[in-house]
Amino acid sequence: MDNIAELIFKNQRAQAEKLLKAGFQKRGQQFVQQQPLLAAAFTLTVTVTLPNTVITELIDNETQQPYTLHLTASNTGNFVAQVRQAYTEALQAIASHCFETDVFQTDQAHLLIQTIRKNYGDELEFLWKKFPDNAIWRRSDTKKWYALLMKISKRKLGLDSDEIVTITDFRLTDKQREQLIDNQTYFPGYHMNKQHWFTIILDGSVADQDLLQYLQTSYELAH
Repeated sequence: MDNIAELIFKNQRAQAEKLLKAGFQKRGQQFVQQQPLLAAAFTLTVTVTLPNTVITELIDNETQQPYTLHLTASNTGNFVAQVRQAYTEALQAIASHCFETDVFQTDQAHLLIQTIRKNYGDELEFLWKKFPDNAIWRRSDTKKWYALLMKISKRKLGLDSDEIVTITDFRLTDKQREQLIDNQTYFPGYHMNKQHWFTIILDGSVADQDLLQYLQTSYELAH
């Protein structure tokens, strides 16, 4: 993905129904759309693979060759600038109409988001502008937090890796703290009171059924 497309589609998730409604054609596992650019001087082909892989190709209709000058910021001039602007606006329109914001792009993060929305009617709250990868859920009645979602380096959990992972923090009972915390699968609460919170990496290392049970317990503890 080029830098322009990467910035536009970062933390975005494509919606299949919206892609089809916008004129994309489904070809196997991909969605493909062609559109004219700059009064048909170019043909832009956009290929989307769910959830958020976007590949573009811009063809100069006169030469029938790929045009790439707009992708390099150091290339200046009025014409290149016009192409860059038209290309950017076309991709922004696709992102606006066919994608949804998706900061936490793991299956278990989506499971939590959907379960909490269905069971409790709560939505993620992004409280810190400086930390757009951090969000919380709080009970609507008591206003107390019961879960967090964050993206951090594994090294911050004491693991020997710089891989960025999505984690959740839940409230826990004294019994859970004694039984669960092993610093491999269950960690002391990251950025929270370690006596009352614990952390799980949302990579499938904890079964979905267990994850949802911990969620329910955490929700009840926030009474």
